[in-house]
Amino acid sequence: MESNELHDRAAAEAELAALAATRTALADRVVQPLWYDVLLGLLVAGFVSSYATRDPFWIMGAFLVFMAGIWGLVAVYRRLTGMWVDGNRPGPTRRAIRVWAVLYAAVLAGGALAEYLLGVRGVMVVAGIVLGIGIVVISRWWARIYVAELRGQL
Repeated sequence: MESNELHDRAAAEAELAALAATRTALADRVVQPLWYDVLLGLLVAGFVSSYATRDPFWIMGAFLVFMAGIWGLVAVYRRLTGMWVDGNRPGPTRRAIRVWAVLYAAVLAGGALAEYLLGVRGVMVVAGIVLGIGIVVISRWWARIYVAELRGQL
């Protein structure tokens, strides 16, 4: 009986070690290249900035470019890593998503207020640039949190 327990324990330890090695290998490949985040930032900046035109045609065009760009980034990420990770997944990465949501809401509301209610032309371009830079920084931060989680450092 005791021999069986030792064998089961050794098998479980081997499986845990294999799982840890797999998570480490995954952590090594899931971080997107910097150009990915820069393109994401440009897409966000372009879309939000389109509201400064006040023209539904341009805003819809920017939205379509934004959606096509996001689709392309997802496809490239899947090709590079062989997987896709939901950005709003449960776990420590949610903190970065919450920061992004608060930043996005605050900057968009402030920009829209100034642009549309106060009549300050071009504020939505500034808001777009701020949000574009913000998503680059938060996306890099999200990736670092996810890698640390995979490596068992959180």
